[in-house]
Amino acid sequence: MDNLQWMSAAALGDAFRSGHLSPVEALEATLKRIAAIDPLVNAFVHCDAAGAVQAAQEAERDLRAGLDRGPLQGIPVGIKDIIDVAGLPCTCHSKILRDHVAASDAAAVAALRRAGAIIVGKLATHEFALGGPSFDLPFPPARNPWNRERHPGGSSSGAGAGLAAGLFPLALGTDTGGSIRNPASACGVVGLKPTYGLVSREGVFPLAPTLDHVGPMGRTVADVAAMLAVLAGHRPAGPHGGSSKGKHGDVRGFRIGYVRHFHERDMPAHPDVAAALDEVAAALAREGALIEEVTLPALNGFSSVNRILLQAEAWTIHARWLRERPEDYAESTRRRLLAGAFLTAEDYVLAQRRRRTLIEAVEAVMGTVDVLLTASAMDPPCRIDDAAEMARTYPRQARTPFNVTGHPALAMMAGLSSDGLPLSVQFVARYHAEATLLAIAAAWERIGGWQDWHPAALA
Repeated sequence: MDNLQWMSAAALGDAFRSGHLSPVEALEATLKRIAAIDPLVNAFVHCDAAGAVQAAQEAERDLRAGLDRGPLQGIPVGIKDIIDVAGLPCTCHSKILRDHVAASDAAAVAALRRAGAIIVGKLATHEFALGGPSFDLPFPPARNPWNRERHPGGSSSGAGAGLAAGLFPLALGTDTGGSIRNPASACGVVGLKPTYGLVSREGVFPLAPTLDHVGPMGRTVADVAAMLAVLAGHRPAGPHGGSSKGKHGDVRGFRIGYVRHFHERDMPAHPDVAAALDEVAAALAREGALIEEVTLPALNGFSSVNRILLQAEAWTIHARWLRERPEDYAESTRRRLLAGAFLTAEDYVLAQRRRRTLIEAVEAVMGTVDVLLTASAMDPPCRIDDAAEMARTYPRQARTPFNVTGHPALAMMAGLSSDGLPLSVQFVARYHAEATLLAIAAAWERIGGWQDWHPAALA
């Protein structure tokens, strides 16, 4: 079939059930694509071709026998390399765990297997999901398929790069301060951080447990919705959760709170980003959504709380290794982790108190709207080898507020910058209102059509 590498999981599933394509044929094409393209983007730490072939054969037998496990049956999925997959390395992209092999599947991976998904391998990340794109680690950093000299976002960097490069249609990532939504933004794909605790973190190496989330990434909203349903343990009802509101991309009557001050006053965004966000709001208004400007606490308050909680919790996890073998960390990871050693119990408790205040403020606004519309990244992706620009732009984002509060948040493409790089928008919903979030995202996807745009060099 033409353009197999860009087929959605839903389209692949339809082809499997109609007999036009088999899971084994699809996987063979996937593995050929990985062999040809991955050396350019470094999405994989370990490709498990043998295990994937065996799983594809099982999926094909089940389909022939009439055993339908749902929309992910036979679909290739990549797994971020801080998430356990039985029998495969789980290195966290670090010398510390270079030889570690997982004894069992993480709960989220087990759920994907039960649904018939094909695990194709482990994907690049920043070291322990924290450091940044480092060149002093056992594996090279992933690169952005839109321009391989640019950063692909992190820390689920291999997931974003692999999706944008057409290496697989779905991936499993994690998000502590934006690590699903950052690569989704930089690589022009869809990334969803669910409500805190909705998807199990069992079998996932922790960064900061009170901020960590596990969630789906894909090239279409419908695919992300189907994957979320599997991860959350229920059959999918589509991006609208079975309700009439929002079906067929109809957003009439939805109340959308536009958090304009995040990117205009708190952290002025690149002009291309600001223009793209205004166009998203205007396009949804033309479709009948009710757009109103709303005000949340300033971005720096959220980022300060996130930083203190993350550094304190990460230090408790890494303290022994940092004392015994600090040289085995990348320089950038070590610097970020060591900051946690200088925080006090008072710092941590005060941050948790401030967190409750921020949650109350966001909840008050969420009670007046269905969804928030905000920036994700404030800039197009910078050069991957420009340490100064990386340090400047990495914190310029509006994702961490919703790790602090735990609300579900989704990032997706909003256009292209003047130099042809993905721009992004973020939608945020009430707790456990992922169906509403996905409905708004599906409407914007239909309007914008960006899911059909792919990196020209890799087409």
